[in-house]
Amino acid sequence: MSGPEVKREEWMSQPAQIVPHENAAALAADVAQRVAELAAQAIGERGEFRLALAGGETPRRCYEQLRHLCIDWRHVQVFFGDERCLSVGDAQRNDTMAFAALLGHVAIPPENIHTIAAERGALDAARDYAGLLNNGAPLDLVLLGMGEDGHTASLFPGGPATESGDAAVAVLDAPKPPAQRVSLGLNTLRQARHRIFLVTGAGKRAALQAIIEGAALPAARVGWAEWHVDHAAMPQVC
Repeated sequence: MSGPEVKREEWMSQPAQIVPHENAAALAADVAQRVAELAAQAIGERGEFRLALAGGETPRRCYEQLRHLCIDWRHVQVFFGDERCLSVGDAQRNDTMAFAALLGHVAIPPENIHTIAAERGALDAARDYAGLLNNGAPLDLVLLGMGEDGHTASLFPGGPATESGDAAVAVLDAPKPPAQRVSLGLNTLRQARHRIFLVTGAGKRAALQAIIEGAALPAARVGWAEWHVDHAAMPQVC
């Protein structure tokens, strides 16, 4: 999809805040508390909390904790950071995981859940989701993971989607299956009021080290963020 380019001079070359955790379980619990705090703040100030969820095992643990916390879900609008172009209900879809871990357990109105219709194909789904995002306020919080290659959401190193300024972007050539995906664009991530990364496991250590040293990997380019990192993923310099 076409759109304004992401300005290279606006890249953040390193995480702004690294929050260490002993293990993945502690990280998930602490981030869940942080989400609840930001939800209460946003609802108190603006009447709603606009939250984008990430996929992956570490966020799943966080969601399982989050469903037990005191959040006024009637005033939460849920979006998704990315989605795989698979059939509705497929076990590999991020929204399937989110419903199983969180959304199916809380009193959130169905109309407050904004899934990505990725089953329709990446191009159509990205265009429609971009329209939805462009018609609303900025996201209050985006939860993000990071792959071992430094990708985040479905924005992969060297992929053309990382250079698009569209609110949501079609990914047609992801290096891991499925190749077709839809992702929030970098500008949407950068415009969010808060960004939180959840990073666990020794396999992520090299990418985080590279970001700290200035590598412009996609995860680094989202701007200022809280990076919640477990002991296994923590670079030695930290």
